[in-house]
Amino acid sequence: MIPKYRLRCVQGGEVIPDISAQTCQNGHDSLLRTEYCRHRLHLTSYTGIFRYLCWLPVTRPLLPSGGSVTFAATGLARELGLSRLSISFSGYSPEHHATLATGSFKELEALPTMQRLSELGGRIPVIASAGNTGRAFAGISAQYKKPVIVVVPEEAIPRLWTTTPAHDVFLVAVKGDYTDAITVSNALAAVPGCVPEGGAKNVARRDGMGTVMLEAAVTLGRMPDHYFQAVGSGTGAIAAWEAALRLIGDGRYGTVLPRLHLAQNMPFTPLVSAWQQRRRTIDPELDMPDASNAVQAVMSPVLTNRTPPYGIAGGLYDALCATDGCMYAVSNNEGKAAAKLLRDNEGIDPDPAAAVATAALVQAAETGAIGRDDLVLLNITGGGYDRIQEDYPLYPLKTSATSTPGEPCDGLVADLRKWVAHYG
Repeated sequence: MIPKYRLRCVQGGEVIPDISAQTCQNGHDSLLRTEYCRHRLHLTSYTGIFRYLCWLPVTRPLLPSGGSVTFAATGLARELGLSRLSISFSGYSPEHHATLATGSFKELEALPTMQRLSELGGRIPVIASAGNTGRAFAGISAQYKKPVIVVVPEEAIPRLWTTTPAHDVFLVAVKGDYTDAITVSNALAAVPGCVPEGGAKNVARRDGMGTVMLEAAVTLGRMPDHYFQAVGSGTGAIAAWEAALRLIGDGRYGTVLPRLHLAQNMPFTPLVSAWQQRRRTIDPELDMPDASNAVQAVMSPVLTNRTPPYGIAGGLYDALCATDGCMYAVSNNEGKAAAKLLRDNEGIDPDPAAAVATAALVQAAETGAIGRDDLVLLNITGGGYDRIQEDYPLYPLKTSATSTPGEPCDGLVADLRKWVAHYG
């Protein structure tokens, strides 16, 4: 049988024999990238992201599934003086045919990741999250009865809920920030039967988010000239770039990469700071000098990743270089004003991160960074929470254990071992 895809190291160019790998066998500081045997996009009869099954690293769909939806943003376009503005919405709004009941495009990551792990042997993923990713994986766990381990900062617990009771989630609350949650998750991923979800190094995660670009190109008939998104790690932007590269290889959706316009929430803007100086590395002293306080001051905590895949080969720096990209710093007041603009003109109640992306679009329109008649795509990465509460019961996730940074994890690891043993 001809394999559906293979993995290739972006930096070294070598093919990676183990398709479950997350790092290069030769030690390159590089992302791995999927190469699919189908070079032209083939649409299936499935709905949601598995319409694009040919460019997802799984052999079977996980059904039913949702996906992003693309539509003309006529009201917002009128307000901003743009003639061809479209929104890609990954959230919940029946009026827009958007059905992601977790309210976040992180669901697009969780679906292929969970299915791929099932196909590769069934190990249980360990996810570190600032909130949205954890909720998305918990939602998929509840829907499909698949076990998952979620590690989040304690303050993110209120953002974790499902619309179906979740009985297969081991939830760890960390008395610290997102970086502390990552440290704890790394320790738990070493437990036999578990596996680190991988973050940006997870090709299923990136290719799942890449379906936003695929769906937009299919709906619009071509790739956009400009792509707007808020970023914490930048993984979604990397995914959009990689999907655009595949679409160029297809030949039917354009020959020019969309320009990436990416936003962060002031005062936590390390990616903005590094990119403005065209530095490949993030310097904590220069780019996030008061990180702890800055993280507490933003309106969107999910945008506060201290260790983003920025300088790694195939990472965000390379994506910005390849697309002549722009970075924007958005204040909380700008984000709140943009959220109102989106609600009033498009009837969408956006996630705070999506409001930050909208504020960047407002900045770009006001400064002339985009032309009036350019084809522009705004990625609204989440929203519709009020409507979800109207249409579904919400079940808060129960904390399985707590952890304090710097303290031994022996007891926590022992508890997790017992929980994993329940799943064989």
